Amino acid sequence: MRRTDPEGHGPVRYGPPLPDDGLPVLPELSAVLAAAAAQGGSEPVGGGSGLLDAACGYWARRGLSAGPERVVAAPGAPSLLLALTAALGGDVLVPRPCAAWWAPYARLLGRPVFHVATPAECGGVPDPYALLETVRRVREEGGDPRLLVLSVADDPTATVAPPEVLHEAVEAAAGEGLHLVSDETWRDTVHAPHDTMWLSPAEMLPDRVTVVTDLAGALLPPGWPAAIARFPEGDVGDGLHARVLDVLTALGARVAAPVAAAACYALPEPAPVTDRVGAAVRLHARVAAAAHTAVVSAGALARPPQAGRHLYVDLGPLRSALGAHGVGDAQDLEEFLAARLGMPAPGGHRFGDDLGALRVRLSTGALLAGTNGELEECLSSTTPLELPHVHRALITLKSVFDDLRDDAQRWEPPR
Repeated sequence: MRRTDPEGHGPVRYGPPLPDDGLPVLPELSAVLAAAAAQGGSEPVGGGSGLLDAACGYWARRGLSAGPERVVAAPGAPSLLLALTAALGGDVLVPRPCAAWWAPYARLLGRPVFHVATPAECGGVPDPYALLETVRRVREEGGDPRLLVLSVADDPTATVAPPEVLHEAVEAAAGEGLHLVSDETWRDTVHAPHDTMWLSPAEMLPDRVTVVTDLAGALLPPGWPAAIARFPEGDVGDGLHARVLDVLTALGARVAAPVAAAACYALPEPAPVTDRVGAAVRLHARVAAAAHTAVVSAGALARPPQAGRHLYVDLGPLRSALGAHGVGDAQDLEEFLAARLGMPAPGGHRFGDDLGALRVRLSTGALLAGTNGELEECLSSTTPLELPHVHRALITLKSVFDDLRDDAQRWEPPR
């Protein structure tokens, strides 16, 4: 990624994609897609009945019941967020940091985006006091905040918001009359699901939360774009559902028929899908934990990853060593680490963090890079970190960060 103006259109064109799982496509999914490949058409705008019924079943199993009249499907979560932002109007609030694709869609519509600090425990949700202060300030300056986007299982920080932290943020947002979009793309990738309490904002504030899930989080490959949205009950939800369909129609945002067939297979979660999801989550959890140990041991800061296929690293404590290599901001850091690690390392400025903060998101999928046979072995192995290609990648990661730690110690002033 080349250096770009953080506030210009460059971050849109050069923004990092969702972290890939780095694994071969599930054979059963490939077979479904291949069988539907002769279908050159697409689903109706918003999704056909089969896809919507499958989405309803998916959410019902997670305690979020909905009829097909409250569900919409689209070719990826970005088109849904764009449609929701257009339909709701007003200014947009997001946590700092947040998923790289959230803010650009509001800016494309000419909507102001305001970043809100997150609490110490997690990313993905705003600190309630910072949220209230931001809303107050925006309104005093003539703004019209209407939409808050948040994520319980977060990209980029890989954290899961504790229920009490989420409740405070949702309560603050409700008190200010905000509509919430809960991005739940990563909810099925929680590393320790039996030890992690998960609550959706839609359970806390059922009449003002729209849930969006990109199936690339756990169920489909990222190159097969499909996402679903669940709207709240009542007049607010009905009106928003209708306006979103209007926007999707104007965009021509339809799910391709072969991709819809794959989604209809994956959403009911048959055994091959659940087995693959479980194996992939366990694999990425192990790799993320090893990567976290490597970066923290070198003196960098990172919350322990709890979900997804990534971790978010703050190299501020190693600033002196990085400065000796000409690294002064997140863009420099992105280029420096990408060259030395041989993998993408998007800087924190891609996620709304300050350009001057030395933060990056590292993806575990890149640490698995290998042949299809090696990747399949990763899924079945009881000791995937000891496989040669994974071991080499982790050693490289550790060496790069250890070298920075050693450089930082040499640059420390004498006491």
